Amino acid sequence: MEVITRMVADRPVVIFSRSTCCMSYTIKTLISGFGANPTIYELDEIQNGQQVERELHKMGCKPSVPVVFIGQQLIGGPNQVMTLQVKNQLAPLLKLAGAIWI
Repeated sequence: MEVITRMVADRPVVIFSRSTCCMSYTIKTLISGFGANPTIYELDEIQNGQQVERELHKMGCKPSVPVVFIGQQLIGGPNQVMTLQVKNQLAPLLKLAGAIWI
């Protein structure tokens, strides 16, 4: 979990993704659509991607991608992110984390 903690430190929005995952693309597009500039880690493209994926799995992220952290807090996968969006809670959370200003 220490690796994950370092990767999300001091970043308002972090998305762990796979470059070929359609749900990852959807979540990245949704969050970017608010004007946020998330830090994106493509686990199939980074050197320690398998280790990161195992740690996300240990944290309860199943499936392991996409996984979103906002304000260094684990939000979860696509179901959790879309639930926040439907409840109009995603934008305020992004604003609180300093990812967007409006």
